[in-house]
Amino acid sequence: MAVGPVDVVIIGFPGNKFSGEIVPAIMELVEAGTIRVLDLTFVMKDADGVVTTIEAADLDPEVGPSFLEIDIVQPGALGPEDADEVSEDLPLNSSALLVAFENTWAAKFVQAVWNADGVVIDQIRIPADVVNAVITAD
Repeated sequence: MAVGPVDVVIIGFPGNKFSGEIVPAIMELVEAGTIRVLDLTFVMKDADGVVTTIEAADLDPEVGPSFLEIDIVQPGALGPEDADEVSEDLPLNSSALLVAFENTWAAKFVQAVWNADGVVIDQIRIPADVVNAVITAD
């Protein structure tokens, strides 16, 4: 069975400000079969530099009930070393959400490449803000 490529996205929240718009967007992508969420991890650094890491399964339902609605298929895929790496660059009084997801939309393409004896030589992802900056500059 072919699987799609996996991305890990790190989303920063300066000042620990959360709007609640991310979960519905993730849920829509999951329900459409576009992605499968492998794992979610939160990393927080307080004003004194103390780092706290919370895995999605350990969220307090009163604090993050919407994240608990996401079906996480590989809990633990993001390990402590991932959280440690992110925390090193995290500014004081800020948070990051790490999301690992499989691009299930690409599984058929991956299978077709394999069937054609093709191999991926490289893959480049251009972040949306870079694409937006180029488009709006024209």
